Amino acid sequence: MFTGIIESLGEVRKIVKEKDNLHLTVKSSFTNELQVDQSVAHNGVCLTVVDIQNDEYTVTAIKETIDKTTIGNLGIGEKVNLERAMKLGDRLDGHIVQGHIDETGVCSSIIEQNGSTVFTFTYGSQSNNLTIEKGSITVNGVSLTVVNSKDYEFSVAIIPFTKEHTTFNQLKTGNKVNLEFDVLGKYVVKLNALKN
Repeated sequence: MFTGIIESLGEVRKIVKEKDNLHLTVKSSFTNELQVDQSVAHNGVCLTVVDIQNDEYTVTAIKETIDKTTIGNLGIGEKVNLERAMKLGDRLDGHIVQGHIDETGVCSSIIEQNGSTVFTFTYGSQSNNLTIEKGSITVNGVSLTVVNSKDYEFSVAIIPFTKEHTTFNQLKTGNKVNLEFDVLGKYVVKLNALKN
């Protein structure tokens, strides 16, 4: 379980394809604190550490993960948002994040405002996912508050600190992103579907 508060930016150093799997080697500032079998979220995707060498660690993504996220689009040298699993007893500064991506979305607009940047995203009209005004959403692993919630579209307003310390500073219109919708909202949708 995660909070959506990004700890660090990592750099993809190596990508190895093995059958349907993808092994990603990442350089991070906290590699020396990791252990094999720990979970780390990469742009919101929970992956298990399988090897550690010096300041780099390796994780493996299976076909299901590659098909449903942007993990397979990463290239050597690219930056990724990193977050280790939360510790019991820590403050929950973001919201409850599972590290299980619901679907990908597309950045449709970026508007610079006086003191913030508003990013707008669209997502699949065939999905049952939804956002609500002032609700929570995770975009590439970053816990954010929804503004301007519409059917299959929402916006988030990013403060300069978040933009500078996450991959939002590299995001362009047309880019795909990983979306994890609020877990409480998903249960409400499921319960409502069962009643009907």
